[in-house]
Amino acid sequence: MSDFDLYKLSSEHDMLRESVRAVCADKIAPLAAEVDENGEFPQASYDALRQADFHAVHIPEEYGGAGADALATVIVIEEVARVCASTSLIPAVNKLGTMPLLLSASEDVRKRYLPAVASGEAMFSYALSEAEAGSDAAAMRTRAVRDGDTYVLNGAKRWITNAGISEYYTVLAVTDPDAGANGISAFVVEKSDEGFTLGAPEKKLGIKGSPTRELYFDNCRIPAERLIGAEGSGFKTALRTLDHTRVTIAAQAVGIAQGALEVAKDYAKGRKQFGRPIAEFQGMQFMLADMAMKLEAARQLTYAAAAKSERGDTDLTFFGAAAKAFASDAAMEITTDAVQVLGGYGYVKDYPVERMMRDAKITQIYEGTNQIQRLVVARQLLQ
Repeated sequence: MSDFDLYKLSSEHDMLRESVRAVCADKIAPLAAEVDENGEFPQASYDALRQADFHAVHIPEEYGGAGADALATVIVIEEVARVCASTSLIPAVNKLGTMPLLLSASEDVRKRYLPAVASGEAMFSYALSEAEAGSDAAAMRTRAVRDGDTYVLNGAKRWITNAGISEYYTVLAVTDPDAGANGISAFVVEKSDEGFTLGAPEKKLGIKGSPTRELYFDNCRIPAERLIGAEGSGFKTALRTLDHTRVTIAAQAVGIAQGALEVAKDYAKGRKQFGRPIAEFQGMQFMLADMAMKLEAARQLTYAAAAKSERGDTDLTFFGAAAKAFASDAAMEITTDAVQVLGGYGYVKDYPVERMMRDAKITQIYEGTNQIQRLVVARQLLQ
């Protein structure tokens, strides 16, 4: 593959986009405002994704999944986010939670958990962050102590997406306090495990239909066979996971921005001032043009990063971080401009752009703040 052939959309990718867009238009978009208003998990939207097999398309066929490549997964997330960012976190977080298993787990662990996610019987969340270990994730304090054939977990995790809805959790914990980042291990925790409880749902600015809660571990005893990879390899697995899944957040940002641009464009063509549509004024045309250029640049970078994720290219770390930072910054700018295009109407809930602006903000923060992404990019650039 040449340096210029970073990715290529196949006819199958195009057909997939059409199929996802149809499901979104029929089943998900009509519920998006209500999901945001009520702040409840979009169960009906999840059911629609499951029925169409779009809830976890990345799961390989050998575990009962659709076996979609990374670019196809990005397209699904992008199209869902175009109408409902909260719902787009279903396929995105299912990938985030299961990616450590795909990268590092034993075949027994994969066979035990991945089929349930593939079938839609269960969802899978990811628990890395803590109250004092966000950007500095290696400073985590949650402990896992070996006791015969089990590990005993104590501690707390924070900002866990879809917590309480997911049946399974990839949890990072310290197994050797003296080894620093090399003393962190990864485990599968089940929702029903004794000693595992949940905090109250956070009251958030956006993505209100995706519950975010704390996880508490109070002498939570789990079988040692649920260790993901070797003891002490958890932090490396976590970083490798984020290389792949930052691309999915970029896709979510692209989808949100696409939805906002479409609303702004349609409004500008229909809204009249001084006797003609505001889309005919040069100032408005320049504004829409800037929004479209930023969006397309973000999309192209995201798709290139997805192709690198699929191939496992050595520069994925650079591209994943760059795509996430660039696309999320673009989404925040585009959604803010969309509100401006609509003026007073953009500021009220009669139109979806105020929701899209609120939803876009989190894409600059989770899975590593954009300040951290710039550090990652710079280190890759300078090494």
